[in-house]
This record gives sequence, structure tokens and C-alpha cells, in this order.
Amino acid sequence: MTAMNDEKKQHTLIIDIGKTHVKLHILDQSYASVYSRQMSNKPDIHGDYPCANVTDIWAWLTVSIQEVTDSYQVSRLTITTHGATAALINRHDPSEGGLVLPVMDYEFEKVFDQSPSYESVRPDFSETYSPGLPAGLNLGRQLYWLKQVYPQQFESATDILMYPQYWAWRFTGALSSEITSLGCHTDLWSIQKNDFSSLVDALNCRDKFPPLQPAWHDCGEVLPSVCSELGLSESCRFYSGLHDSNASFLRYRLSQNDAPFCVVSTGTWTILMASQVPLANLQPSKDMLANVDALGDATACARFMGGREFEAICEQAGSWLGEQFDQSDLQVVIDSGVFAMPDFSNGSGPFGGSKSGFIGPIDKVSGIGLATIYCALMIDYQLDMLSASGRIFIEGAFLKNPLLCGVLGQLRDRQDVYLSLDSTGTVLGAAYLTNWGGSREGIETSKVDVTTLVGLEKYKSRWLEQIEQQSF
Repeated sequence: MTAMNDEKKQHTLIIDIGKTHVKLHILDQSYASVYSRQMSNKPDIHGDYPCANVTDIWAWLTVSIQEVTDSYQVSRLTITTHGATAALINRHDPSEGGLVLPVMDYEFEKVFDQSPSYESVRPDFSETYSPGLPAGLNLGRQLYWLKQVYPQQFESATDILMYPQYWAWRFTGALSSEITSLGCHTDLWSIQKNDFSSLVDALNCRDKFPPLQPAWHDCGEVLPSVCSELGLSESCRFYSGLHDSNASFLRYRLSQNDAPFCVVSTGTWTILMASQVPLANLQPSKDMLANVDALGDATACARFMGGREFEAICEQAGSWLGEQFDQSDLQVVIDSGVFAMPDFSNGSGPFGGSKSGFIGPIDKVSGIGLATIYCALMIDYQLDMLSASGRIFIEGAFLKNPLLCGVLGQLRDRQDVYLSLDSTGTVLGAAYLTNWGGSREGIETSKVDVTTLVGLEKYKSRWLEQIEQQSF
């Protein structure tokens, strides 16, 4: 076998299923992305309830992997996905993707409206550190509703699989559960007991969860039939996978040693994960919660739908996402006293449920500039609520908006804010799973270029006062 073929076998394939896009990355031996592609991820709304379009995702993955294996010989795969999602399968019947019910889209609002009795079985926040959330963002509520509405199908399920492990099963036939997806606002995991919560027993479904395995668990070789279809080597192995924000956090957890830090993972969701913050700091009414990290430790978090809200503000204020703007546009927003007031996400974040709107002459300012300041203020507010200390690391979509990061740097003048130089932090965190315990490259970051806006602190104070007054 030639050296070139040996090198080709070292490529790693990462599947990243986000709420807005599905991405595929090929990484070389140094975890550098040498190939990537993506598709839009939209729920299927044609059935009894909105659901993840696993048929289209699988079809896209099939075509994409067939194409990349013409150029790269892949030896390892893993996956990272958004949370609040699970698949009920019949392990003995792989037709229809093995599903006994469609994989619910967590933004299905009626699941909340139609399950008022869920509150009678939902564990206390002190047990799970999982706050009550809108729609189906508490996975336990989804399972409760499905059991009430589709009792026969629910009982026929042999297994309940977290979303990453569902795809691992599709590739390998291996069944497992994993803590980062179980421990992210699901109501299913007791941080207090480090075990399944009382809700799992109330639903009488403990035996449907496969054994718990770490995110780096080797699920085994990809099924021969899948290898043949996709052009993968029959020795290609699949590793269990994890929740996407935890993938971003994992790299810093392994590199920062004992120093406190906070990772701001951005995309459709902006999720702050702060180390060394007491869980007592968490306020469930502010969309604060504990996520369990890949090593099994509870981590204090705060969230809002940053990408979704940014886009909504742009649209409502007459801008578009690619519009050019600079610091002078931000200064005009401040000088004009124009404010975007939460909530633009229909129920999430620290001000979830508040009526969104604008204060001031909105037609006189840049909409994308306004959205930039708004999201920086939201992150700053949540950092204060967490009492996060140490360095702040920004990952993900907001890296494409250096002014947003710069405004946050100005707001956090007593903390150092750093930008990841890797646009694929989630992917790289997942890649660690495929060579657990092996050598890892250091995280490349740069210190943020802080803005010099005049009157920003006064603007922030007025924004907070308006929120308190609910005058919009």
C-alpha cells in the first residue's frame, strides 16, 4: 500500500446537524477542514406534527458522502447535533429509518398548549436544573405528549435514542445513550442524583433508554451495507457523538486547565457555558440552566436565540443579513436613542414572552447595526447573570460579525474577550471524540478588536430601564 493511500485513510468525517443547516466536514490528520458542504435544514410540516426531515437529511448525507469518498478515504466518523430532539425506534425494523413516530421538531408549539398536565410530573428545577421552556424545548414534554397522543406507537418503541445516537445507530446498528444530549434542558436527567430523573419513571420508559456511553464511545464499524452504498471502507468506525454546544465547550474544557472561562457558542442559538459558576446562580425564569458536559460535569449556562433574533431584527428594521455597516452606524444607533426590545424569539431567552418592539426613530438607523448592539447587550446581560469570570471565548456564527464581538469586548472591559480562529469549533470539538486521549492541537484565538463607542454604558442602562418598565 502506498504512503498516499495511508494518508488518505486518516481523514475524519464530521456530520453537524444544526437547527438551520446540516453540514459535512472532512478533516485531515491535523483536524484542518479540507472539504465542507451544507444544506438547509427545514422541518417537515406535512404530517400530524412538524418533524425533523430525517429522510431528506439521510438522502443528502448519502449523496454527499458518496461524492467525498471519491477523493478522500474516510476512516472515522462522528456527529454533533442540536439538542431537545430524540427518536423513538423499533430496532428490529429498520424500514422508514426505524422510526415508530416522526422525530418531533422542538419548535412545535402545540405540544406545550396540549400538555398542561405535564407540570404535575415534571421534576423540580433543583433536581434537573432544567427550566420550563416553550414549545417542545423540554424533551420530556415531547415524550409525555407522544405517549398521551400515540400510546400504541410509544409502547412499541424498543428504544429512545438521543438525536446524535439515532444517527450512530443508522450507520452502525449500535445502541447507546449519551450524557450531553440527555443533560441539556430535557427534564430527563437528575443532576442531583446523577441518574435518570423521576420523569423517566413517571413515563415508565427507563428500559427504553440504551446503556449510557461516553461521547467518544466507539460504536464499531459502519454497517457493510452502508459502507457499500456510501463508498466507505469496511473498516471505517463511527464514534457516538454529542450535543453541539457541548462540542464547542469540550475543546476549552480540555485546554484551560483550572482557569475559569466562558464559551459563547453562537448560531441559531447563542449559548453561554461558564466554568466554575455555582449552580445556585441559575435562575430558571431567565432561561438559565445546567448542561452536563462530555466529561459528566454540570456546567452553568444561559441562552437566547441569538441568530434567530438577529435575523428578525434585521428584517423588521429594514436590513438584510449581508448588508455592509461599520462602527459609525453603531454610533448613530446610540446617538439616536433607538432600541430593539426583546423578545424576538417567541418565548426563549432571559426576557422570553415579552412583547418585542422598537423605541426611537427606527427609520433613521441601520437595522443590522441595531441587531448587532442588541445581541451584544444580551450576551453581556447573561454574563452578568451567570457571574461568569475569566476569559470569554466566542465560537460560531457571530465570528462573522467582528463589530458585535467588539461591542461585547467594550461592554466587558474587565474581562478579556477572545475570538476563535476556527470557524468550525463545534466540528473540531466533535473530532476529538474520534481520537480520544490522542494529541490535540492548541486552540488558536485572537483578542477581540474592541469598539470605541461613545455613550455605550449609558445606552445599556437605558435599555435595561426600558426592559424593567415594559414600556414598549
